[in-house]
Amino acid sequence: MSVEDLFPDWPRPPYEGFTAEDLFRMPDLPPHTQMIDGSFVFRSRQSCFHSVTNCLLETGLSRAAPAHLDVVREMVVVLGRRQAPEPDIAVIHAGGDRGPSVDRYYARDVVLAVETVSPDSEERDRGRKPQLYAEAGIEHFWRVEMDGSDDRPVVHVHERDRVAGVYELTGVHRACLRLAVPFDIDIDLTEIDRL
Repeated sequence: MSVEDLFPDWPRPPYEGFTAEDLFRMPDLPPHTQMIDGSFVFRSRQSCFHSVTNCLLETGLSRAAPAHLDVVREMVVVLGRRQAPEPDIAVIHAGGDRGPSVDRYYARDVVLAVETVSPDSEERDRGRKPQLYAEAGIEHFWRVEMDGSDDRPVVHVHERDRVAGVYELTGVHRACLRLAVPFDIDIDLTEIDRL
């Protein structure tokens, strides 16, 4: 039995490889498909922790964001020719070509990218995606993990070093996420207990 028999509709890469544009042109890709290093990445089902944590952070960020910024969830961000990840949450510049038909943003639009780590995405969320976001010039990155002791979110806050072009850890937040950059933020992480 051939691969074609097992996967008759499976996307086959062209000779030059896939590009970010292919992500938007190919019909019937599973929801939340991303492209990393020219390869399609499919997301598995998410846990309740993942969903509730992202809801908590999205609500807190939306409440705090100044009028010139918007908060979006699960939107592809094109970083380069073969890079189009989908952060769990992104804070973007408002205005411009925005609206209900927008299906992607670009690195220049993003102020903050947030990744909530899942078992299937540990390596990407801890390593490759932050590297790609930093290389693309996104100034702020948060990595969110589940604290094993109480199943609450722990937020690892990173800022991009403009000289080195990499992220530096600026803080680890457990009960309260109180920051002055990229804008004034005050999120009670223990609220997850009530959601």
